[in-house]
Amino acid sequence: MFRIGQFSEMSKTTIKALRYYDEVNLLKPEQVDTETGYRLYTTRQLVTLHRIRGLRQAGLSLDEVRCILQGTDPKAILQGRKNELLVGLREIQSQLSQIDFILQTQEGLSMNYSANLKQLPACIVYSQKLTVPNYDAYFECIPAIGAKIAARYPDLKCASPEYCFIVYLDGEYRESDIHVEFCEAVTEQKPDFDDIYFQKMDAVTAVCVLHKGPYSGLASAYAFAFQWIESNGYLPAGAPRESYIDGIWNKEDSADWLTELQIPVAKKE
Repeated sequence: MFRIGQFSEMSKTTIKALRYYDEVNLLKPEQVDTETGYRLYTTRQLVTLHRIRGLRQAGLSLDEVRCILQGTDPKAILQGRKNELLVGLREIQSQLSQIDFILQTQEGLSMNYSANLKQLPACIVYSQKLTVPNYDAYFECIPAIGAKIAARYPDLKCASPEYCFIVYLDGEYRESDIHVEFCEAVTEQKPDFDDIYFQKMDAVTAVCVLHKGPYSGLASAYAFAFQWIESNGYLPAGAPRESYIDGIWNKEDSADWLTELQIPVAKKE
């Protein structure tokens, strides 16, 4: 038999680790000298310790290692750990892609933008589909929709935080005769009327880009967003949204308008 110091040298494991394995009932000494209290180990335990170290280096917890040593089939435990590592690997690969994208676009106009992946929560909205002659028409048609709702449902409250957005329905960029759906998140679903419809929108993962300034500059923000989607291994998975945070209703200077582009996406298989 070998004292703990000798066993430590033979196994290339610290005395501190051996004592800890003893305390947590993972690897107890073969024998403890009743007179001296010395922990005594055998060469047979080198095999067990070697297995413990291998499982620990694979990332298994002490409880998982203990279960395997006690006879549990290791396949399910190891497959679970493998799945965790694959998820972590995908996250690391995603982070590397974003770093590469930032490095590649750090000069020029794209420096005005950054992209975030967000989970847009499910919400109840009232909506109206319409065709607008141009983007400036929003300044007239959107307040008119709000006034129409207020007249019909004066007790209806907007969600907090407020969330109003336009969904583009054409599937391409258009400068005139633009088909859109205006949506405003509210706290409850009411009966539809005229061309106003209430609906629940499901949660969605979206790439979001903030644009500060007049709407005439949104094309650059869209270009940046779609470049990010392509470079980071995603695909568009729904119609783009424009969420209006600050605008003509609270900022006199168009340079202070703040719009968030929200493009639903899915990871490429």
